[in-house]
Amino acid sequence: MRLKLGTELSYTFEAPTPMIVMLNVHPDEAQSLEFPDTLATNPIVSVRQYRDAFGNLCCRLIAPPGPFTLTTQTVIWDDGLPDPVDRSAVQHAVEDLPDEVLAFLLPSRYCESDKLADEAWRLFSHTAPGWDRVQAVCDYVNGRIKFDYQQASPFRSAADVHAGGIGVCRDFAHLAIAFCRALNIPTRYCFGYISDVGEPPPYPPMDLAAWMEVYLGGRWHAFDPRNNKRRIGRVLIARGRDAADVPLTHTFGPNILTSFRVTTEELQAAAA
Repeated sequence: MRLKLGTELSYTFEAPTPMIVMLNVHPDEAQSLEFPDTLATNPIVSVRQYRDAFGNLCCRLIAPPGPFTLTTQTVIWDDGLPDPVDRSAVQHAVEDLPDEVLAFLLPSRYCESDKLADEAWRLFSHTAPGWDRVQAVCDYVNGRIKFDYQQASPFRSAADVHAGGIGVCRDFAHLAIAFCRALNIPTRYCFGYISDVGEPPPYPPMDLAAWMEVYLGGRWHAFDPRNNKRRIGRVLIARGRDAADVPLTHTFGPNILTSFRVTTEELQAAAA
């Protein structure tokens, strides 16, 4: 299956403004691209790439005063299968975890696993450790939190989400991540593209989405508390401890976002 992917963000800036941009497909998935999703700008400015501490591809640039647009586009090959399931994946004892995953057990800015620890054990101590426990967390978060795009906030933490019962996909992910970490399951925040392939219409406007990955059975597995189902065409852009590590764009000065468009669509094979 071939998926067309793309983003277009348009801004207005008052003055030259440095930016860090995370809109490229993650290097772990770059081998599936038909061509690189090179960041294009209008007007054209110099762009420099680097890898951050989590292995994400980042772009540095200085946006000029006035209207400014960032664009990426590419085509990726996907196996067309839903996210894999492995209910036999075991939860590791903390002392047996690899050193590199330990950071994803710790509280972070949006995922206060320490503050939610008592609640996590109250809610999920009866569940079997491993895959079923993570799924129980996702079921709870999906059932408790109401999705409302109009209520999006860059300041809402996992504890706030649990108390308020409302949020967007990043809030669903943050709450589930905080619960999983409190239960000693290494969990990291992810965002990227999710297609509507296999989903019934009508389709909402395309957007980037947040989900999480948990470390079970010696590898990372995707879980999606917002949709709470295995989806087709999930393409990673970036991962970190929470959304503070992986903003789509970080602007070091005043700006106005004037438009935001995302494309994730299946390309039909040409007729013979």
